Amino acid sequence: KHTSAHVHTVFEVDMTRIAQLREREKAGFEQRNGSRLTFMPFFARAAVNAIKQFPILNASVEGETLHYHREIHLGIAVALDWGLIVPVIKNSEERNFLGLQRAITDLGERARTKKLMPDEVQGGTFTITNPGSFGALFGTPIIMQPQVAILGVGGIHKAPVVVNDATTGADGIAVRSIVQLSLGFDHRVIDGAVADQFMALVKKGLESWSEDLG
Repeated sequence: KHTSAHVHTVFEVDMTRIAQLREREKAGFEQRNGSRLTFMPFFARAAVNAIKQFPILNASVEGETLHYHREIHLGIAVALDWGLIVPVIKNSEERNFLGLQRAITDLGERARTKKLMPDEVQGGTFTITNPGSFGALFGTPIIMQPQVAILGVGGIHKAPVVVNDATTGADGIAVRSIVQLSLGFDHRVIDGAVADQFMALVKKGLESWSEDLG
């Protein structure tokens, strides 16, 4: 029987930069592309970029064998009335931000209207789930075996945080848009230090976002 040593790590991410960017760009983005600008492609893009640096997160365990996958087939969980379904964006590493947004929107809409093809919910190598869509601050998602990791996205919420003034060096309190990201991973395959390095890279990618949205 296949089992896993399933553990979690949780990181707090300041989404203020992205929240402001989304608010500023969402009307023009929808007009140009015919698609709503959501937060999920930001998380997807940051995860894909981090996986490229830490490919062990994109592996799978089959029996006693560990497989590394060259392609990143990204599963995005979608909540339906009867439960969750996880459509898969094949070859996510080849898509830019706009390509990920379009794929997420398309697969999500077809999941809700029961128009997905069987191969579109198979073959995932890494999964993102969003317990925050129902108000949870964070979740502890279960790995979709034989995958070895899953990223959980909590609810984005306003919170007071301590900030440091770069000019004076003084600490102060500011309101920021915060999200808790949790990584569930198979500890037989992924060391805790590697998991934390991966999450630190995801966090950095989101907090210092500079990519064009398309």
